[in-house]
Amino acid sequence: MKNNNLYKLLFVAILSLGFGSCSAEFTDRPPEDAISLDGYYNNNEQVMSATNGMYSRTWFQFCNKFFWSLEIGSGNMYSGSPDVAGLRTFSLNGSDPELANGWAALWANVAQANAIINFLEARVSPNVSQQVIDNTIGEAYFIRATAYFYLVRMWGPVPIIENNLDYSDDPYINTNPESDVYKLIELDYLAAIDKLESKIRSSNYAENGRVSKGSAKAMLAKVYLYQKEYLKARTLAEEVISSGEFKLLGGSQLPNMSFADLFLYKNNNNEESIFAIQWKTDGAYGSGNNSNTQFGISSSTVSTSNATYGGVMAPSQDVMVLYEGADVRGHETVMLPGDTYPNMNTSIGIGFTVPDEDNAQASGGGIKKYCIGRETAETGPVDAWGMMDNSQYIMRYAELLLIHAEAILAGGASTSDPAALNSFNAVRQRAGLSTKTSITFDDIFKERRLELCFEGDYWFDLGRLEKPDAIALISAQNRGNIYAAEYYTPVYSTDRTANDFLMKYPDNDVAKNPKLLEAPVPYEFN
Repeated sequence: MKNNNLYKLLFVAILSLGFGSCSAEFTDRPPEDAISLDGYYNNNEQVMSATNGMYSRTWFQFCNKFFWSLEIGSGNMYSGSPDVAGLRTFSLNGSDPELANGWAALWANVAQANAIINFLEARVSPNVSQQVIDNTIGEAYFIRATAYFYLVRMWGPVPIIENNLDYSDDPYINTNPESDVYKLIELDYLAAIDKLESKIRSSNYAENGRVSKGSAKAMLAKVYLYQKEYLKARTLAEEVISSGEFKLLGGSQLPNMSFADLFLYKNNNNEESIFAIQWKTDGAYGSGNNSNTQFGISSSTVSTSNATYGGVMAPSQDVMVLYEGADVRGHETVMLPGDTYPNMNTSIGIGFTVPDEDNAQASGGGIKKYCIGRETAETGPVDAWGMMDNSQYIMRYAELLLIHAEAILAGGASTSDPAALNSFNAVRQRAGLSTKTSITFDDIFKERRLELCFEGDYWFDLGRLEKPDAIALISAQNRGNIYAAEYYTPVYSTDRTANDFLMKYPDNDVAKNPKLLEAPVPYEFN
């Protein structure tokens, strides 16, 4: 496969990868001897497998480090490692390799989704069920919408590309306004809702990995919330809630489970999972979840990682004191000295008590969420790089409940609406906290941080605030370690070159497509 630059924007290399890989950038063109679609889709199983790679490998370069750098930027995580610490000090620039990796991975998702949306249906055998074709195309619309949702929230104006072949002769492409990108996202999720099958998430977790009509409704509710379209967000959230598709682990419907169960390998694709990356080690680099190594404590006395290193990312000093004593989420989110994890396997055996040391990145502790310990039958397999098969959430039902509560609040000062309280308090009760009889935006905002810490949302939540409020919150964070407090104040202006809330476009791509820096051009939707 030829490794062309991002802005040739040709047909995606998914064809030459047999739909199981994701290393292609969104402009790669397959060689002339690539697998032909005409002879490939002979039955339902082959069509269903077309999206397999888009649940895992297409996301690797985004999720491996860049995703977590957003948690560092938000003040949830800390790292002194130069490859991920740029956002901690607001020094991230367009030459940053991980920024380029994250950008390219999202475009790989767009490209592979485009291939399926535009070319799949005309290249299948008559033996293939129309329902299977529709569901597969619906998955592609879902993935494209999700990739664009990340792109627009990080970079603002970006090019809208619905068919890569449209740009095969002209690699110079304008960006489009954020409002147009959001319109595409909405249209894509609506198309996914139309085409995807309905599900009820059962205890047969092996059947729960793929997205559904409810998954698309939940993600679209989140998109509407970001745009303050509260009635639309509420309507969709209530459709998902009333469908009964998803349930809280440890909630009233699943009382024998708990928040801790969410992050066990055996509970991949549980009843609470709306959309999760389906990591699956297969002997190739980039197929597994690297979080156990990146988060695990690797001290002078004990290691929780199968790799020779660990603890590249750590909890921030703010998060170390974030959780109240009764909040069961704290123990499963942050590892503090003296905390015990009886079932975690380490370099010295089963059972782990966090040592009283500086631990990960001199933070004084470690990240527990997604850290499942060294390989056992309970953790699932591990590959040569220490990567594992535990899934990674993009959205959980708990977040949908908090979206529902915020949509009912609808920008008001407070609400005592019973439906809002039911959703909000369900999340708090599962955490072991008392219920509230009235809630404000600040209550919901804090609850989102407590519930979703280290799941990639707090940076975007800060971005939803008025910028002076976000700047005040960030400026008050101790962004250092236990040995030295550090404070940074982000800069905000409408100028991209002086705006720490918008990512810089990768320098290499700007050099190849200078139109990235030109004023956005309205997109002409068909």
